[in-house]
Amino acid sequence: MPVQVGDYSWQQTEAAVFLSLPLRGVSARDADVFCTENYLKVNFPPFLFEVFLYAPIDDASSKAKIGNDTVIFTLYKKEAAMWEALSMPRVDKETKQKIREKSILQAQQTAQEAAEAKATARREDQKYTLTVMMKIEEDERKKIEDMKENERRKATKELEVWKECQKKDEKQKPIPREEKLCQQRKQTKEERKKLKHETVTRNSTFRHHATKGRNAEDIFVEALQETSIPAPRSVGSIKVSFTPRVFPTALRESQVAEEEEWLHKQAEARRAMNTDIPEFCDLKEEEKNPDWLKEKGNKLFATENYLAAINAYNLAIRLNNKIPLLYLNRAACHLKLKNLHKAIEDSSKALELLTPPVTDNANARMKAHVRRGTAFCRLELYVEGLQDYEAALKIDPANEIVQRDAERIRNIIQGTEANSYD
Repeated sequence: MPVQVGDYSWQQTEAAVFLSLPLRGVSARDADVFCTENYLKVNFPPFLFEVFLYAPIDDASSKAKIGNDTVIFTLYKKEAAMWEALSMPRVDKETKQKIREKSILQAQQTAQEAAEAKATARREDQKYTLTVMMKIEEDERKKIEDMKENERRKATKELEVWKECQKKDEKQKPIPREEKLCQQRKQTKEERKKLKHETVTRNSTFRHHATKGRNAEDIFVEALQETSIPAPRSVGSIKVSFTPRVFPTALRESQVAEEEEWLHKQAEARRAMNTDIPEFCDLKEEEKNPDWLKEKGNKLFATENYLAAINAYNLAIRLNNKIPLLYLNRAACHLKLKNLHKAIEDSSKALELLTPPVTDNANARMKAHVRRGTAFCRLELYVEGLQDYEAALKIDPANEIVQRDAERIRNIIQGTEANSYD
């Protein structure tokens, strides 16, 4: 049975009451204070102090300060007046029990109203965040559509200008193409006749070089014909050879089969896109790409907009539920929002998809173990959290941050450090 405390002192003004209560060597963190408008109780085992107040007080604005083995209360009166005593006179047990029960019900109702108000505020914040994100996305979509429309108009205008220039060029050509070719042929014939005439004149002057002159004329004409028409290009082929992929490990330690299986799984996962879902009919092609949605979620995570990032990862997972990085990144968002059970589920799903364990997915597996271990520790399941941290250290033994966190968890389990984990 608790020991009732009667050693206290109090003072008052018309607006407030100042009450000083000694703790008698009890630790301040062990003191439990309960206060309503008509009832005040301080429980610090094995001692108990309770008082049924003379008049109602404003328990919302009243204060309690604990320090130096003393609790000092500042109780503000609802009605300004001087009290004859601190507690109500001549209160029987039945009346006391009724006041206690009424105070507990009042405190429960106040706590419930505060929780509902907090939940309502949280819902309003989420609704506002979603509205803002939708507005930003709508503005971005409209901006992109305007840019496309401007580019289309610009291209149409340039095409019309080009067509006008082509029409003007055709009007400025008085000679058709066929007539121009005929003129070029006539000019070539006249030049050949002129050259032949000069050669004949030269042969009449030098008759003893007649034969050579005729040969020279033939050579010159052939050379002229060869230089006027270029020879066709020779046909060739280009050979391209690809070197096979070489894994850096020795053959006896090689994970070629596992590596190829992992790459094959990733390729199949990216090809298996469920774009036939009715809700996705209004989306653009780029918005139906899980990789594009993953990058969008990463950008939102970097700006600390974790709810919008989760929405992006959710949509990507609905399109393709075989990509482990989507679950891994969503687990990081849940950790930031303190959705610890969801963080554990997403980390476990990521580890399930990160098989077989190969070099390409080692970093992702290490992150999944660390995030799941962090969620376990925040739930005060330190043994399970330590197991995940040790699994992460097996993958990356040189990681100093993981080593330090694992050592801290061991100290908490052994009781050499306070049971708190952030």
